[in-house]
Amino acid sequence: MKDDSKEKDQSKSQSSLVDKIQQLGQSNVPQPADSNIHVLPIIGQVEGHVQLPSQNKTTKYEHLIPQLIAIEQNPKIEGLVVLLNTVGGDVEAGLAISEMISSLSKPTVSIVLGGGHSIGVPIAVSADYSFIVETATMTIHPIRMTGLVIGVPQTFEYMDKMQDRVISFVTRHSNVAEEKFKELMFDKGNLTRDIGTNVVGQQAVDHGLIDAVGGVKEAMSKLNELIEQTKGSDQQVVQ
Repeated sequence: MKDDSKEKDQSKSQSSLVDKIQQLGQSNVPQPADSNIHVLPIIGQVEGHVQLPSQNKTTKYEHLIPQLIAIEQNPKIEGLVVLLNTVGGDVEAGLAISEMISSLSKPTVSIVLGGGHSIGVPIAVSADYSFIVETATMTIHPIRMTGLVIGVPQTFEYMDKMQDRVISFVTRHSNVAEEKFKELMFDKGNLTRDIGTNVVGQQAVDHGLIDAVGGVKEAMSKLNELIEQTKGSDQQVVQ
């Protein structure tokens, strides 16, 4: 009986090892320690009300919204890091995620890693403090509409109002002026097949979109600083 149980344990460990190799390409997966900081990745395309094809790498807003509520309610979580490498996606879903991040009572920091394009811009600036790595890019362009478009003035007015929502959010949560952001959004000649601007690393900081150039180390340091400030202010209120 003991031999049988040993064989079963060995077969289970071998199968789990094979699963790790198949999924992650490695046998030893580092386990995160218990932390007071939650990491929220936003990668690929932000999926809205329409389900994207299975081959697309997507971030589903219906998965993120319950996570953000849980982060707000969990007393063990004291801060949030948002990792962005996104091409953009659904405007309303992206704005919903942005509004939720900005309305959290806990300190938040965002890092733009590969790209924070299109609707990724509002998500990036929604945090209390934002970072961008030197090689990351952010594409700022007018909103687009896919599917059936009715050629009437009301369609343009609807798109114009939706665009104003994006512009308003970005300018309220960053240091970029509204005129400058519109200039970047409607610039011609910067993008080969589109209207808009592509900013890289330090350029995003110079324009006032992002707070600083930095990566994981800088983001974690800043978040811990914000957490300590929050704890200090809470203690003063209690006293």
